[in-house]
Amino acid sequence: MTPLELQGFLNQIISNDLKLAVMLWGAPGIGKSSIVRQVATHAKLEFVDVRLSQLAPTDLRGLPVAEDGSAKWFPPEFLPRAGQGILFLDELNMAAPTMQGIAQQLILDRAVGSYTLPDGWFVWAAGNRREDRASVFEMPAPLANRFLHLEVSADLDSFKRYALEKNLNERIIAFLAFRPNLLHAPDTVRPAWASPRSWEMASHLIGAGLPIAPAVGEGTEAEFRAFERIYSSLPEIDAILSGDTSLEFPTEPSARYAVTIGLAARADGVDQVLNAFRWLVDKAEVEWVHFYTLDALTKIRAGGQLGKLVSMVEREPRLNEFLREINQLTGA
Repeated sequence: MTPLELQGFLNQIISNDLKLAVMLWGAPGIGKSSIVRQVATHAKLEFVDVRLSQLAPTDLRGLPVAEDGSAKWFPPEFLPRAGQGILFLDELNMAAPTMQGIAQQLILDRAVGSYTLPDGWFVWAAGNRREDRASVFEMPAPLANRFLHLEVSADLDSFKRYALEKNLNERIIAFLAFRPNLLHAPDTVRPAWASPRSWEMASHLIGAGLPIAPAVGEGTEAEFRAFERIYSSLPEIDAILSGDTSLEFPTEPSARYAVTIGLAARADGVDQVLNAFRWLVDKAEVEWVHFYTLDALTKIRAGGQLGKLVSMVEREPRLNEFLREINQLTGA
């Protein structure tokens, strides 16, 4: 499933209070832990991320301490004692079999050593697959059979929505819309390669004026820099957002992606969103207007500006028509 589909599935698990063990499978760098963290934040739950591959057995079970003539296990401080939240056991199948056995007790019995997980907590886990070239151990069948298994893959729409919400560099979003195959492109030879996680790092590097090859690899950086040069031929995005209607829509496909996403990413406030919408309606084919509208709505919703969205619809009947068409296409 896509990250957006996974997020919706996990939200339903929480809303129905299903204390079922969930195992997320997927390639490195696609955002499994980030998705779980977002789900916890949305549900106003605490989030505890435990990297099992970095722990020794006593780190999870606790230390044995003599007390009244017997040994009592003192659990680690990172395990929750109260409240409600998600205990996320990341890198589960990268942990040694002994460690997985202890984790199995926590997952199946919600207890390990002298520790018992509070009732308000969910236990979820994540791991990589063998085909991802990860150093993983085989998961014991009894443990695997106790999980709901969900496989997640990289998806451009999910990443674009996340990127707009997090205000990642607009050139990255435009580039990946033009070259979606480079959203997740593992390299079996070089350590730096493109993934949703490394593109987010690349956005920070761009903001600091640094090259992005250390995050996404030299070949991908070369393609990205070539795409960046297209920006020099773009219509003035800021002028369009200010209401200039004299500029023409580009004819080159990569420039079309760049200007459409640039308008959605830079638009600040209802007036600028509407100026860009009107310009596209007058200058571009309908698919580009749809493309822009979806991205602009994503940013508006992420900013908690639903009231402004209603105002936009009231002020622009054509926008209302596009919204109805988009709802029919997406089933929203």
